[in-house]
Amino acid sequence: MPKTKGAKGGKNRRRGKGDADGQKRELEFAEEGQVYAQVEKMLGNGRLTAYCMDGNRRLCHIRGKMRKKVWVAQGDIILVSLRDYQDAKGDVILKYSADEARNLKTYKELPDNVRINETNVGGMEDSDDDVVQFEDEDADIDLDNI
Repeated sequence: MPKTKGAKGGKNRRRGKGDADGQKRELEFAEEGQVYAQVEKMLGNGRLTAYCMDGNRRLCHIRGKMRKKVWVAQGDIILVSLRDYQDAKGDVILKYSADEARNLKTYKELPDNVRINETNVGGMEDSDDDVVQFEDEDADIDLDNI
């Protein structure tokens, strides 16, 4: 096997490219044609459904510059660019950290009912629809005497 020249290491070398210098980025506000949203569900292939703060649910596409660099998860606050020709779709252009989302909330950019860092999005309550309850056929058996 030939010796590799100029190898600088694998993916562990690339880790930590985030805010290692302690620099904070400037808080970006929504402009015309943009809206704040909270991620409802990750669909795969760089797509997600988001509950936008204007009251609509949209199918959003993560832009190529963000893919595999910025990890978007359920419950995250994002900035969505609206499309002129498709109202039901949008493009994710920025993901806000938890601190930035709290700052947006203090600036009254986000409504008060938005929950940061929670996966329960859009006011949907956790229901017991997934729970299976069985009828007890042997209800007359006393388990304490066994």
